[in-house]
Amino acid sequence: MIIKTKAHGRAGLIGNPSDGYFGKTISFILKEFSTTVICYESPRIAIRPLHREQLEFDGLGALLNDIEMNGYYGGIRLIKAAIKRFADYCQGESISLHGRNFAIEYSTEIPVRVGLAGSSAIVTATFRALMAFYDVQIPQPVLPGLILSVELDELGIGAGLQDRVVQVYEGVVFMDFNELLMRQQGHGQYESLDPKALPPLFVAYHDTLAEGTEITHNDLRERFDRGDKQVVDAMAQFADLAQKSRDLIHAGRGIEIGPLMNRNFDLRAELCTISPGNHELVEIGRQQGAATKFAGSGGAVVGCYDGDPARLNRIRGAYVEFGAKVIVPAF
Repeated sequence: MIIKTKAHGRAGLIGNPSDGYFGKTISFILKEFSTTVICYESPRIAIRPLHREQLEFDGLGALLNDIEMNGYYGGIRLIKAAIKRFADYCQGESISLHGRNFAIEYSTEIPVRVGLAGSSAIVTATFRALMAFYDVQIPQPVLPGLILSVELDELGIGAGLQDRVVQVYEGVVFMDFNELLMRQQGHGQYESLDPKALPPLFVAYHDTLAEGTEITHNDLRERFDRGDKQVVDAMAQFADLAQKSRDLIHAGRGIEIGPLMNRNFDLRAELCTISPGNHELVEIGRQQGAATKFAGSGGAVVGCYDGDPARLNRIRGAYVEFGAKVIVPAF
């Protein structure tokens, strides 16, 4: 039997990066981008590398170019760590696993390191494949935390729950990571929102503006943990922006969240150093009358506008001139 599973990219609509700091966020799946994992019985356990993960190069320049584009964080280590965490979970829950071996292959269409949750998609799709191969059910609210632990605990990569929650639940999700809730039940409160209530949206991304999420999260984590007032206050503000946006969307007034999205990015820029290219990625949309913010940690933005097709064409044209690609999410 061949098992084929998928996990999609995502865009953080508002509230990020407070998801790792007991905040609130809204995020939505990008069906246009996905990671696919194929799992099948094999004489030995094997992980087949993606063609992107080269181990041989034509020369030093080719190796350096590969590192510049893809970094050091390929999917192999994510899959290995996911297998370990899955096995640990099953052992902890006294779930008996059959002794058959498997091979895993993966491929991904998610742009690399531009904040669209490519790494967590690999882990999420791997967990789905392992659950199917071993016929194991993991409760939906528990699964995102287990997926997060692959990067956070096994690999020491700073990250938050947002990506994993929306990749597990899919669609559009409002997430409340209230500290008391998290400590009492081990996960947040997750609410699916009606995509039809969202304002008209677009996502723009630029491959050369990629920045690993671990760079931002590791610095913020250190500052948050030592009680840096600016960071602690900002996380509360991010959460408030997400709550206000959820309430507007729920009331059928999603078109009104634009100023809140703008404030989300501006607040982030007060906390973190933003590269000139990423600043421009945000400003291009704003110059065309859209509200824009990072979709993740840099390299991609999510924007909302008034729904005028002519405005969208101007937005698209301005981004293409800059060298960025634009998609309109399908729900």
